[in-house]
Amino acid sequence: MGKHIVLTGATGFVGNAVAHALIQQGETLTCISRRSLTWDAPQLRQVLISDLGPETDWSPSLQDADVVIHCAARVHVMHESAKDPLEIFRRVNVDATMHLARQAVSAGVRQFVYLSSVKVNGEATEPGHPFTENDAAKPQDAYGISKLEAELALLALGESSGMHVTIIRPPLVYGPGVKANFLSMLHWVKKGIPLPLGSIHNQRSFVFLDNLVSLILCSLRHPAAAQQVFLVSDGHDLSTSELLRLCAQALDVPARLLPFPAPLLQWLARLAGKQSAADRLCQSLQVDISKAKKILGWTPPFSVEQGLRQTAQSLL
Repeated sequence: MGKHIVLTGATGFVGNAVAHALIQQGETLTCISRRSLTWDAPQLRQVLISDLGPETDWSPSLQDADVVIHCAARVHVMHESAKDPLEIFRRVNVDATMHLARQAVSAGVRQFVYLSSVKVNGEATEPGHPFTENDAAKPQDAYGISKLEAELALLALGESSGMHVTIIRPPLVYGPGVKANFLSMLHWVKKGIPLPLGSIHNQRSFVFLDNLVSLILCSLRHPAAAQQVFLVSDGHDLSTSELLRLCAQALDVPARLLPFPAPLLQWLARLAGKQSAADRLCQSLQVDISKAKKILGWTPPFSVEQGLRQTAQSLL
């Protein structure tokens, strides 16, 4: 591509993978983060910042930049304790993002790629009725609201300034190095813990880290990505039961899934104060990736089986 790319959030799960991929392609890369990368390359420049906020001065890092890929964010927090979480999310995900974008316009940056979230669409779908980019946004929490507000402001800035804005909304991202709930699930399966999840027949979209990186890089090459929003997934949706069986297969252990009615599981979880966890296990959340396929000619290069195998091997 021969571009100078500025990447924020380069030490994060997604940002680090994007940085590696860009370096492998020979791009000139400036990585901005609050921690130092644990690796280096000749065409890589690292810039450390102390804070991700509306006062951050990005301009020294944007000189001669062609593209900004903005992965840095305040991510979704499972047990939010802040008195006003929306204010905190807005400071980082909206105000800091728009401060960066406006400075990018002033610096002559031609394209701004923003990593958003499927939470802009909502929290659940009916089986067989996936989210599309044309659906009305229905974020349910402060994180999703802040991502939507940033999307709308970026697209408006792109229209007024001529800077090409591309927005990508992933569902749950997994791959080597994944943490949080997905890692816990892998540990449960690996230990052979019997799980009462054998009768859940929902449908959920996931995206392997390398598939997400592939779409991000594709959007840099394709002029039709300008002023567009794209949903992304592996292109093959799974029930919770199917996901656990594939994880067991990838880990080379038996899947110990007990048949248990999903409504009863959700009822018991509600009594135990674990309603949101049960919803994620039992509800469907599907995304339609046909727009990226049609407009960008993109297809996920890795199957879900390949993605889970690589994730499991990193755990082993």
